[in-house]
Amino acid sequence: MPIHDWTRVTAGTWHDFHLAWITEIRNALNDGLLPHDYYAQAEQIAGPLGPDVLTLQESQVPSEGSGSVPGGIAAVVAETPPRTRISAEATMNDYVLKRRTLVIRHASGDRIIALLEVISPGNKSARHVLRSFVEKAVESLYRGYHLLIIDLFPPGPRDPHGIHAAIWAEFSDDAEPLPPGEPLTLAAYSAGTVKRAYVEPMAVGRELIDMRLFLEPDVYVNVPLEATYQAAYRGVPRRWRDLLD
Repeated sequence: MPIHDWTRVTAGTWHDFHLAWITEIRNALNDGLLPHDYYAQAEQIAGPLGPDVLTLQESQVPSEGSGSVPGGIAAVVAETPPRTRISAEATMNDYVLKRRTLVIRHASGDRIIALLEVISPGNKSARHVLRSFVEKAVESLYRGYHLLIIDLFPPGPRDPHGIHAAIWAEFSDDAEPLPPGEPLTLAAYSAGTVKRAYVEPMAVGRELIDMRLFLEPDVYVNVPLEATYQAAYRGVPRRWRDLLD
C-alpha cells in the first residue's frame, strides 16, 4: 500500500490513524519480534518525545554487554547491515556531554531500551516545540536509548532539511540532506558510544520498508512498518479514505 498524503486530511484524522498504527506496531513487536525478555508498550507521557512506543527489558536481565539477545527475531549489524541508503556516525561533542539531561523513566521500573516516535504535525507546529523535540531526541540518545523516528510529513520552515537533519546537526555539521522528491523520513538511531544513524528517504505513493529498532548498539529487530500501516489503514473511515486514495 503506498504512503498516503496525510496533509490532505484533518489533524484529528491523522491522530486517529496514528493511534491505530502505534497499536499495530506494539502488537507486532510483542507477538514474537522482540526477544522474550523485552516488551513494547504505548507510552502515556505527553509532549515532545513523549514516545509513542517504549521498548523495555525486564529489570532482572543484565544490561549492556551481555553479548546476546535470546529469542525473538534479532539481527546483528556485522552480519546483516541495515539496508538504508543514508548512514552516518558521530560521537557527542563536549557541549552535549556536559548538558543536564532529561531522564526518561517508566513506572514499571524495567529498563528502557528504545523509543519509537511517529511524527505528527504538532511536533513541528512552532519553533520552540520542534526545538524541544530535537533536544529530547538528542538527550535520549545520550542516555543510551535507541531511537526510531517515522516522519510522513514533509519538511516545513522549521525543519527545511527534514527531521533527521535537525537531530543530526547536534552531532555533526555534515548531515546529508533529503534527496529531491523524497521529503519523508524513516530514521533509526543506535545509541552506543558512537552514535549511528540509518536513514531512508521516502515519498508519498511509495511503500514503506521495514526499519531497524536497535536493542543493543549492534543488535536490532526489523519493525514491519508496511504491514502495520496497512492493518491500521483498514480502520480509517470511508469518508477520509476516499480523499486519501
